[in-house]
Order: sequence, then structure tokens, then C-alpha cells
Amino acid sequence: MAQDENFVIEGASVQKLAVATALLDAVDRGDLALSDTVELTDDVIAGGAGIYHRQVVYGDRLTLSNALTAMLQVSDNTAVRLIGSVLPGVEINRILAAKGLTRTRVDPLPDNPNRFWLGVTTPREMNELLVRLVKGTLLSEASTAAMLRVLTWSSVGYVDGVRRTMSSMERTRVATKYGADDDRRHEAGVVFDEAGAPLLVYAYFADQVPQPGNFGSTNPVVEAHSLLGRAMVDGYRKLSSLQSLFDPVRTHREITAGRQPG
Repeated sequence: MAQDENFVIEGASVQKLAVATALLDAVDRGDLALSDTVELTDDVIAGGAGIYHRQVVYGDRLTLSNALTAMLQVSDNTAVRLIGSVLPGVEINRILAAKGLTRTRVDPLPDNPNRFWLGVTTPREMNELLVRLVKGTLLSEASTAAMLRVLTWSSVGYVDGVRRTMSSMERTRVATKYGADDDRRHEAGVVFDEAGAPLLVYAYFADQVPQPGNFGSTNPVVEAHSLLGRAMVDGYRKLSSLQSLFDPVRTHREITAGRQPG
């Protein structure tokens, strides 16, 4: 089902899926490694979503794996800048173009090529990106697993939208990325079956939403996402014929394992 699928819209933090794709493509080609490190300094800190800007002091050496996890798990805006320090916006756009994404672009700053606005996409292209991700045609097997490993982790991940009225076990079967900025509320992801095989991909984008200052779960569009999430899980229960990409039962055990000694 599609509606306004070619409408070009600011992707907000859903666009971080495109940034992650570009980073992991560079890793697959050997230009970067997830073990490469970047420095968390005062001048790279960005406000808004994330955790790095809540630190009292800076100076950490962080792996790109750390930055990728923070960007996807808690939508960290500083993590975007850390990735941009080794992968400029122009290169991100070149990678996206090479993958056939013609409208998904970040917006590099003219005075600093390593900084960029997250830019624009379309529902169709974000849907295509996710379909190709779970088919294994977007990235290598290792990079696909790395991306899904973060996106399916619901213990800390976003649960106000699609995942809201799901059990903890059901939440492990959803890989999702949320984005909100001004009057935009987006969510895109993948629903997996009980064996970890992809069942369906969704890409919900909305602008001019009511209550634009309400970024919580009671925003009407976010509430609609929660209803859609329940409907997707209930409506697609049969096992997929596709290959399983992870083990939801194992993931659920990890989430519910209880407290561990420090």
C-alpha cells in the first residue's frame, strides 16, 4: 500500500538510516573500519536527541561502531557529526547515488564539508533502502547484521510509536527508526516473524502534523503509528519464506536477563 510515495520530504532522524548505510558501505569497501576512532570534543557536541551532549566532560576516543550505535539506538545528533568527521556529506551523497537512491540526500554545509543537515528523502526510497537491507543486497552480510543488531534492540530503543502496544517479545521483532522535527513525525522499519525473517517493510512520513510542539506519545500521528504497529503484527502472523536474519528469542532473553553485577 502506498500514498504520496514519491513526495520529497525532510527525513528528520529517519535520515540517519541513510547515513548509517553510507558509513557501512565505506566499511564494506575497506575505506573505513568500525574499529576506527574519533574524538568527542566540545566543538563537535550537538544538542537535541542523544546522550553525548549530557556528559559533563569530553575528550573520549570513540570507535565508529560506538557512534553508529548511538546514532541509531538513541538518535544521537553528535554521533552524526562524529561520522561526518570521517565521511563528508558529499561522499555520503555519492554512495547513496551509487546505490540508486536519487532523491535521498544529506545537505552539506558550504563552509564545512564534514558537517551537513540530514536532508531529504521519499517514502519510496526509504522503503527501498530497508527492503534491500533485509534482502542482503544493500550491504555485506556483516554490515547488515550490525545495522539490524541495533535497530531491533527495544530495551533502550524508541517505543512510543509502532512498538508501543506490543509485548516485549513482539518488540524484538521490529527494527525501527523514528524521526521528529518541527511539524514532522516519521517512522520507518521492518517487521520480522517469530524466526527472525522479514515479513514487511514500512515507511510512514507525515508533515503539518497537529500538536507540532508535542513530541511525546500522545501526538496524534505517533498514536496512529502505534495502531499501525499493532495491526502489522496481528495481520502478518504466518512465517516468512525468507531467510532468518537474527534470533528474536535470543534477543528477548538478552533484554530480560535481569541485572548483572557491575
